[in-house]
Amino acid sequence: MIYGIKQVVKYLAGMDRAERNLAIRPDDTFLASYPRSGNTWTRFLLANLLHPDEQVSFLNIERLVPDTSSQSSRALKRIPSPRLIKTHHYFDHRYPRVIYIVRDPRDIALSYYHFQRKYRQIGDQYPLENYVQDFVEGRIGSRDWGTWAENVASWMATRAGQDSFLLLRYEDMIADTARELARVATFLGAEVSRERLQEIIRLSSAARMRQLGQHQSDQWVATKNRRKDIPFVGAANSGGWKSLLPPVSAALIEAAWGEVMTSVGYASSTQLARPSQLIR
Repeated sequence: MIYGIKQVVKYLAGMDRAERNLAIRPDDTFLASYPRSGNTWTRFLLANLLHPDEQVSFLNIERLVPDTSSQSSRALKRIPSPRLIKTHHYFDHRYPRVIYIVRDPRDIALSYYHFQRKYRQIGDQYPLENYVQDFVEGRIGSRDWGTWAENVASWMATRAGQDSFLLLRYEDMIADTARELARVATFLGAEVSRERLQEIIRLSSAARMRQLGQHQSDQWVATKNRRKDIPFVGAANSGGWKSLLPPVSAALIEAAWGEVMTSVGYASSTQLARPSQLIR
């Protein structure tokens, strides 16, 4: 009873977090991913795609592509349709259309490690090997969204191949951003010229986002009161785990999630180390 009253008061005051409690509309599209998969970069790309008259920044991204984990239920109700909503949630049957971003979990482990240092959730001296163990066993801050494999598998097993589901691989987005953004535009029914695609990519580049972050980090809900010496927006590359992640940690991730990794195109260290076979 008391819990219910508290929730109502929070809702009326706009102090709740929508999370899975938001009212979903039939024309909603959800931008979903496990954390640290390139979701913020994709939000900027899509905000610039869908709102060409806006100067997209961290000051308006929560209005243009709101986040269920930082916005209240009332705030999301005020967003006009059709809405594009960011979430890290595992499968939810109510979501009518989903753009799902997947990234190599070995790179995610490194990115999440620095993210949690930025948020002061772990200390700088916390061993990376210990952190990866926590990451694999679901003991880090993202436990509400499942482990990487649980999150990915929940969407792939239920929606893969459907017209209402678009899978994006972060690595493909890095390799050919224009091609992948054009796929998203088609999925959303947005017509965009080749020249406009290049302008969107420029406006959403990691360098520009970092520049915006330097001036707006104290005003954006995700970085307000966080450490300034660790950037929220990373280097926007892929494969860094090969040189930065201890081999024992990479092996741990592969042993735990190898089947799911293979299903979305990520080879194991052993497979990557094999010499390519000549076609005779």
